[in-house]
Amino acid sequence: MLIVQKFGGTSVGDLERIQNVANRVSATKKEGHDVVVVVSAMSGETNKLVSFAEHFSKEPARAEMDMLLSAGERVTASLLSIALQEMGHDATAMTGRKAGIVTDKHHTKARIEDINPDTMQSQLKEGKIVVVAGFQGVNSQGDVTTLGRGGSDLSAVAIAGALKADLCEIYTDVSGIFTTDPRIEPKAKKLAKISYDEMLELASLGAKVLQNRSVEMAKKLNVNLVTRTSFSDEEGTLITKEENIMEAPLVSGIALDRNQARISLLGVKDRPGIASDIFNKLAAAEVNVDMIIQNKAVDETTNIDFTVPVGDLSDAKTIVDSFVQEGEINADSYNEDICKVSVVGVGMRSHTGVAAKAFSTMADNNININMISTSEIKISMVIDEKYAELAVRSLHDSYELEK
Repeated sequence: MLIVQKFGGTSVGDLERIQNVANRVSATKKEGHDVVVVVSAMSGETNKLVSFAEHFSKEPARAEMDMLLSAGERVTASLLSIALQEMGHDATAMTGRKAGIVTDKHHTKARIEDINPDTMQSQLKEGKIVVVAGFQGVNSQGDVTTLGRGGSDLSAVAIAGALKADLCEIYTDVSGIFTTDPRIEPKAKKLAKISYDEMLELASLGAKVLQNRSVEMAKKLNVNLVTRTSFSDEEGTLITKEENIMEAPLVSGIALDRNQARISLLGVKDRPGIASDIFNKLAAAEVNVDMIIQNKAVDETTNIDFTVPVGDLSDAKTIVDSFVQEGEINADSYNEDICKVSVVGVGMRSHTGVAAKAFSTMADNNININMISTSEIKISMVIDEKYAELAVRSLHDSYELEK
């Protein structure tokens, strides 16, 4: 088998942990597998490099930041390769450039456009362990670029797809995907398998184990993805095609997103194109709008409510205020004391009553639902933040996810 293994910052947090990673990679190689390892920077290293740059400039050039920040992953890759060589393995470290990762031109948040796997394949044919610095690539001009948040996961999945690897293992500090956050509900159960679509929903709805960019790419490239811990030999969770899961559960998990703010637009002029004008301006400012509710027009005005991540609230306020000043909106209000709790499961496609049970559970616990959004495999509800953990535990019990 060809296995791609990715180790995040906590897994390579210090020299002892890098040695632990080397031991794990060595064991995989000794089992007869070909191995490509993708590594993040040692935990804290990226923040340290950012602080160095900010010593000289409040807004350093993005191209220079890419050159600087990519160094963290190169350090880890070199150290791991040295450790493996000392253990008797033929290992080689590669930058994103040498690994053939080609990106677009957007510094600090580049997207992978192509991977030329020839160099990696030639090294694998020679029996070498290939260690790649994650999070980075090179654009068509030859400039170093970085992939933004979750970039090392993305590197690993893209490399697995390009090499047609049998498996891509993402090692983190958690042992897999759980039915909900175990810190909130101790009865949460680790899932053996979950579909790409369910994982995409959970990732976008607040589950922090994997970034949805990585899951999207895994689905696109048909990469079997396993997330597991680097601190034990526990089995992880396989993320795969829905048809590879024999008995898809009705509900797979409950997600909680506290990073939500609600914006209420009151007395919006009910004219053709007003919603388009508002939301196009929000999109141009890269404000990520989630749920939207518009009431029926009364007296030639309507009300519109929508949610955004808390980090986008300031930019959203600026845009909304401009419409208030122009007389297109009578008043606006904002609420950061909310959260979004979501029920996710591919089994919803073929079963009825899932939404009814969610709403009944909220009612039984005297939790008022402010907004509702649904898809084929998801029900999301905006509620007051103070009820967040009660809602998660109650829904987990209602769907008997601990079984």
